[in-house]
Amino acid sequence: METTSGRLHSSAQKVADAARELGLVIEIVEFEQTTRSAPEAAEAIGTTLAQIVKSLCFTVAGQPVIALVSGVNQLDERKLAQLQGVGRKQVKRADAEVVKKATGFSIGGVPPFGHLTKLPIYVDEDLLQFEVVWAAAGTPFAVFAIAPEDLVRGCGGTAVGLKK
Repeated sequence: METTSGRLHSSAQKVADAARELGLVIEIVEFEQTTRSAPEAAEAIGTTLAQIVKSLCFTVAGQPVIALVSGVNQLDERKLAQLQGVGRKQVKRADAEVVKKATGFSIGGVPPFGHLTKLPIYVDEDLLQFEVVWAAAGTPFAVFAIAPEDLVRGCGGTAVGLKK
C-alpha cells in the first residue's frame, strides 16, 4: 500500500474530522493511483473485492439515498424502492450534481459519513461477514479501513439485504 506523507487532501480531512466527531478511529490511506472503482480500490489496497464498500447514491421519489454495497454485489433497486416504500420506477441513479449537493463529495470518493445533509443510508448485510471493510475517504485516491459494525453505527445506517 502507498500512502502520501504529510497533510491529507481537504476532502479526506473532512472525512477524518467526521470520523473523530463520531468517535471512530480511522487511518486514511491516500494512493497515487485511483481507487474510484471497487476493482481499482481492491487492487490498490491488496484486499478482496467483497471487502470494498461501494457508496452508491440514488434518488428515491426525488430524495437522495445512499446504499453502501459490497464490491462483489450489484444493488437490487427494487429492494431499495421497497425499503423507502415506493415503486421501482421512483428509483434513479443520482447524477454528479445531486451527489455533490447532498453529500459534499464527488462520485468516486463519497464516504459513508460526513455528508452535508442527513441521508437515509442502507448498508449491504454481506459486508458484516468481514472483520474489516474499506470505504472511500472523500477523494478517488483515498480510503480507510473500518469494522463493519462501526461502519453501520458511524453512518447511522440500516444493515439489510441489498444485492440482486
